[in-house]
Formats: sequence, C-alpha cells, structure tokens
Amino acid sequence: MREYLLVFLVGAAATYLATVLAREVAIRTGAVARVRDRDVHAVPIPYFGGVAMLVGIVAAYLVARQLPFLSYRGSEQMFDSARTVIIAGAMICVVGVLDDLFEIDPLMKLGGQVLVAGYLVLQNVQFFFFPGPGGTVFAMDGTQGAVLTVIIVVLTVNAVNFVDGLDGLAAGVIGIGALAFFWFCYQLTRVNGETLATTGALLSVMLAGACLGFLGHNFHPARLFMGDSGSMLLGLMLAASAITLTGQFSSAQIASGADGGPASLVPTLLPLLLPVGIMIVPLSDFALAVVRRLWRGQSPLKADKQHLHHRLLELGHSHRRAVGVMWMWAALIGFGVVVMSLYSGRAVAVGIVVAAVATVAVTFVVRQTKEGIDAPEDDPEDAPGSGAAETL
Repeated sequence: MREYLLVFLVGAAATYLATVLAREVAIRTGAVARVRDRDVHAVPIPYFGGVAMLVGIVAAYLVARQLPFLSYRGSEQMFDSARTVIIAGAMICVVGVLDDLFEIDPLMKLGGQVLVAGYLVLQNVQFFFFPGPGGTVFAMDGTQGAVLTVIIVVLTVNAVNFVDGLDGLAAGVIGIGALAFFWFCYQLTRVNGETLATTGALLSVMLAGACLGFLGHNFHPARLFMGDSGSMLLGLMLAASAITLTGQFSSAQIASGADGGPASLVPTLLPLLLPVGIMIVPLSDFALAVVRRLWRGQSPLKADKQHLHHRLLELGHSHRRAVGVMWMWAALIGFGVVVMSLYSGRAVAVGIVVAAVATVAVTFVVRQTKEGIDAPEDDPEDAPGSGAAETL
C-alpha cells in the first residue's frame, strides 16, 4: 500500500507542476476556452490540462517501475498492459489537443475515439468473457469482446466529456471513481491470495493522483481547463482500468466477496458494471441530453445549458457547492457499487442508505442568506466558471 501511495503522490505532484507549463503553452498557441452562451465561465480560460495529466501519469508509471514491490519478477505483463493503456491515452489526448486548437468535426472526433479503442483491442486489452449470475460464464470470441470493449470505452470517454461543465467537476468525479476502483482491485487480490500488484490497481491509482494534482489549478476559480484532451484521457483510463480486470482474473475470483462469501450485488457482473456504476452520474446526464434534444427535434450533437450541473446552479447552489454535490453523488454510487460488491450484511445496507439520505438532503436543501442564495454566481470570488466542451 505504501508504494501505491507513493505512485499516487508522484502523479499528483508531477501533474500539478506540469499544469503551469501546459497553461503557458495553451496561451501561446491560442488554445483558450472562449465564452459562449451555454458556458458558465465569464472570462477566457486556457486548455491543455489533459496534457499536464498525461505527464503526471507517465511520471507515476516510470516511478512505479523502480519500486521493489511493484517491480517483482513476473510483473512485466502488468507494466506492459499499463504501458499500452498509457499509449492509448496519449493517442486520444492528441485528438483532444487538435480539437482544442481547431475544433474538429464531432464525427471525426468519434472516429478517433473508435480508432484508439481499436488499438487497445489489438494490444489484447479487451473483455474476454461476460460473467453472469450463478457462476455462469458467457465466453466471447474475439469480435464480440472487441465490440463490447469499443462500446464501453467510447461511452465512458463521452460521458466524462459531458460532465466537464464546472470547475473541478470532471477531475473530482473521475478521481473519486478511480479511488473506488483501486480499493476494489486491492481487496480483490487480497481475498484471492494473489499479488497485490495488478494493472487495474496501478492504472487507477495513477489516474487518481493526476486528478488530484490537476484540481490544484482547476478548482473554482479555475486557472486552466482540461479540455477535450483531458476529458477523453480520463474516460479512456477509467474504462481501460476496469477492462484489464477480466484479463487477469477468472469470473470465480471476481465473484469473491471480501467477507469470504459472495457479495450482494451480482459481483460477477462487476467488470462490466463498474465503469458504468462509477460514471452513472455523467452517463445519466449523457442519456438525458440526447433524449432532450431528440424530443425537441434537435440534433443530439447540439449543445445546451441544461446539464445536471446547470440545474444545480438553478436550484441556488453556488459554483463550488454544486461541484461538491456532484462529488457526493459520485462517491455514493462509485463506492456504493464497490462496497456492495465486496461485502454483505445489514451494516452495509444501513450505511449506504444513510449516505444516500445525506446526499439527497445536501442536494435539495439550499442554504439561504440575508442577501438571498448563499454565494451567488455574481460574487467576485465565483466569477469565472468552467465551460463544457462536449464531444457528442
């Protein structure tokens, strides 16, 4: 655990430092988020936060290779898989940088996402089986596994892009999800008596560190946006972390609860459900946006200002508190899925119900002040917000 903590801190520190340079490059190259009608920010903000996070992830990977616990004999496969995901992350980051600079066509961007997901499949980072209830296993041939992998990667990439609408929102949601997944990977290996060094745990802890380092510059008021380069990088890393699980564990091992017996929420489906569970908030936003636009007779690609985070602002939450509410929902769902997959019993159910009630209360109870809504959006401290750079 101490070496994972070191990898986490290296990723955070390297990202925090690289963000300063990325901001200068973005300003010099004109990669700046202009103020649009649907945006919340009031002044132009530089992009390229994704480049800084990629630097942090690479730095964490290089340090991990030198640590005795992670670099045990036979761990080369773990690092090979992690390197493949990082290369894919760099590829999709380039696509995002091009979009931040030139605003490429959404369909071209989608094509780039599919190609990057295809690269993962070609490098054997894909689903190999579809576990079902009762210990059943649905074996997939190469084509079926490839299609499922591409769908999960592209869906998660675009869901992260949709949630990137307020300062610190996407980085916080993904950072929380990555920590939840790291906990699951760590407990899974411990229960099954396997080595605690796995690709999923390594990727997720590096991702969480990069998110933390970026938040130092992106929390409201933001000095830098992650842009498409960042949102697509985070989505791909999170999805790929979960996908690597089925390549390293059997369905029986994944189905083992941390308390020694089967867990309570169809644990055998977790490799497929985990990225969806962690990303349920942005995925729900994604689905609602598409339905909303189609219902109005609009293109699903047409951007608007009615995402979940916009509605929280309309409820009267300040910018920072709206982000905090979204973080709470991400933690409730992400850690809730993991807890119910690892543990069973009344205490688990009661704890999740209490957390859910608290989250709902914080969401809908808006504290008032003598001047009206607490921390209004025209407060000088809350002036610049974040702009949602939608992919689809």
